[in-house]
Amino acid sequence: MYASRFGRKLHRGFTLIELIVFIVIVSVGLAGILMSLNVSVRSSADPLQPKQALAIAEAMLEEVLLKPYVPVSGYVASCPTTCDRPQFDDIDDYANYGPVTATSIDGLITLAGYTVQVRVPVATVAIGTVPMKQITVTVVPPSGAGHAISLTGYRADY
Repeated sequence: MYASRFGRKLHRGFTLIELIVFIVIVSVGLAGILMSLNVSVRSSADPLQPKQALAIAEAMLEEVLLKPYVPVSGYVASCPTTCDRPQFDDIDDYANYGPVTATSIDGLITLAGYTVQVRVPVATVAIGTVPMKQITVTVVPPSGAGHAISLTGYRADY
């Protein structure tokens, strides 16, 4: 540990003060890095709820748009209050559907915290002579109504 230069003994290594200064500088730098990492990790799941709500809204809108414009012959006209969703046979059955917890059509998959609401106004829109119905699907994620996703589609009577 001792070296001799011109007959004097020199100490090699760090002093206690140098070591403490090094530890303080490294800990301040590490704290800054970890704080920025904490912010990014905390908000990393934020996009998940809007994306999930959008996927639910798209699925529900597609489900409604694929139903017939008018009731299938032999079926009761409309039954939104007396039927469950699997029995809905036309667009009008979804007229005042919800708000309910988001589930698959068979009810096996439930997404707790997400609510779905479908609106089909009684008044129809017409392009030329073709009547159309406006369908609006609104999904509210668990984060609240401020982040609600609303999709609108139109179904023509063709």
